[in-house]
Amino acid sequence: MRIHAIQTGSVPIKQAQIEGRGHGLWRQLQPLFPGEWVENVPVYAFAIEHPDGVIVVDTGSGAHLKQSPPWHPFFRLGVRFEIEPEQEIGPQLRSLGIGARDVKTVVLTHLHCDHDGGLAHFPHSRIFAASGEIARAAGVAGAIRGYLPNRWPDWFDPQPYPWQQRRCGSFGRSARMTQAGDILAVPTPGHTPGHVSILVDDGSNHQIMLAGDASYLEEAMLSETIDGVSPDESAAVTTLADIRALCATRPTIYLPTHDPRSAERLAARRTVAARPRGECPSAAS
Repeated sequence: MRIHAIQTGSVPIKQAQIEGRGHGLWRQLQPLFPGEWVENVPVYAFAIEHPDGVIVVDTGSGAHLKQSPPWHPFFRLGVRFEIEPEQEIGPQLRSLGIGARDVKTVVLTHLHCDHDGGLAHFPHSRIFAASGEIARAAGVAGAIRGYLPNRWPDWFDPQPYPWQQRRCGSFGRSARMTQAGDILAVPTPGHTPGHVSILVDDGSNHQIMLAGDASYLEEAMLSETIDGVSPDESAAVTTLADIRALCATRPTIYLPTHDPRSAERLAARRTVAARPRGECPSAAS
């Protein structure tokens, strides 16, 4: 099994989005106010070469996002997409020798546009998204939340995750993404209510967590610092504690979508427990 970290452009965002400031609605409004921009935040998607076929986890940004709607305050004041067509996931996969029909499954951690922006490259793939996330993206309310369905291909019709009441470490349920069960989805609500993360067991003594936006940085997960856009602070804190507890049970390579060090950690097989700050603490600590 081989995992590729594929950077699909970058997305400058506010520091107040990476690390939430304050609480409640005030915290969620901070990324819209003038403040410190963090430049060149990467947007990673991941491709897993697996015996069941290539599995893509998130599809990254698309060049069309540079034309985001000016009427939406977040797209006007809180984010800027920097990506060219050749940086999209489709061309980058082809450069690795992976064609569109080789990708059997696409799994989406959530439906924010920098995670599903490359969907157009996968018309032949089976696509999974959390049912709650699909419902949250619907209608006018979904558009206000930033889920703009006019950016999706006409054929986009994701399947809900096949959840089972089967524990996976600190998580009460999981969904098998492969026949062998070596790739699992686990619920990690917080950044969005339907957010999921993907756990990969590649047969080594560690596991890999493709964390989406469960946190923007590994350091934020370790310190349980929630971001500036999570609608439910309690859910976000619980998720980060569950991830920390999972790290305590088995060495884990933790790879958030926007962490500048994610590709480096994957290449070096650097686990959370191997970081200079010490081992990932248990939930009881």
